[in-house]
Amino acid sequence: MKNISRRTAIKTALAGGAVAAVSGISQASPLINQPTGTAAKLKGNIRHSVSKWCFGDIELNEFCEICKKIGIESIELLDPQDWPVVKKHGLTVAMAQGAGLGIDRGFNDPKLHDELVASYEKVIPMVAEAGLTNLICFSGRRNGVTDLQGWENCEKGLKRITPIAEKYNVVLTMELLNSIGHKDYLCDHTVWGAELCRRVGSPNLKLLYDIYHMQIMEGDIINNIRTYHEYFSHIHTGGNPGRNEIDETQELYYPAIMQALVDVGYKGFVGQEFVPKQKDKIASLEKCILLCDV
Repeated sequence: MKNISRRTAIKTALAGGAVAAVSGISQASPLINQPTGTAAKLKGNIRHSVSKWCFGDIELNEFCEICKKIGIESIELLDPQDWPVVKKHGLTVAMAQGAGLGIDRGFNDPKLHDELVASYEKVIPMVAEAGLTNLICFSGRRNGVTDLQGWENCEKGLKRITPIAEKYNVVLTMELLNSIGHKDYLCDHTVWGAELCRRVGSPNLKLLYDIYHMQIMEGDIINNIRTYHEYFSHIHTGGNPGRNEIDETQELYYPAIMQALVDVGYKGFVGQEFVPKQKDKIASLEKCILLCDV
C-alpha cells in the first residue's frame, strides 16, 4: 500500500476489496514509533481528520488508537463496514464514502444518473443512521462537454438526490480534483464547483476543497478560501509537489492557510491526505497535525 494512489484505492474498494484497500488489514509495515501524545498540545481551533488510504498498511483498530493519541477526531474515506470500528473508538468519519461509481464516473454523465441515484438513495440513510454528515460524490470526467453542459448534467442528476439528502440531514460533498493527475475530471476549479452548488440551490450540496489539487489547478488558495468558503463542507491537505508531507519540503505554507480558515469561521474538518514519504509515518502525521493547529 505504500505507493497506492487514491484512484487505485477507490477502484479496489468498488471491486469488493474495501477491507484490504481502505481499512488496511495487512501487517506488512509495523510502526516505527508510537505517537508522543500530541492531543494535549492542540489548540482546538481546527478539527483534525485523516484519510485512511494514505496509511493503508496500518490495521484500522490500531490506527484509531494512534489517532486518538495524536488528537485526531476523525478517520475518513471509509466504507460503511468500517464506520462502526471508528465509532467504537470514540471517533467519527468526517467524510464517508460507499455510494457512487468512483472518481471517473460521476454526475456529468446522464447515462449514469439512474445508477448513481439508486446508489445514493441506498447509502444516504445509512450515513444518517451512523450519525455521520458528509458523503462524498464526484462530477466524473468531462467527456468533451463544455462547462455549461457539465453544470446542466450534474445539476439534473444531483437535484434527484438532494431532497433525500435534506430529509436525512446528509451533506453531499463534491470533491474538487485536478484534471491533470485525474485526467479530464470536470470539477477541477473552485469557481466551477461553487457555481454548481448555486445552481442546485440546496444547503445539502457542498464542496470538498482539496488544497493539493487546487494548488495544481489555480493556486491563490487563501483568497479562494475567503471568497468561496460558504460552499465548503470539508478540506483536504497535501504537499505540492508530490502529495507528500505539508512541511518545508513543498511550496505551500499551511499555518497561514489554516489561519485563513479560522478567520472566515470555517467549522468543518481538515483532513490530512498526504502520502507519507518519511519512514516513520506516524511521526510525520503528528508533525503535519501540529503544522495545521493554529
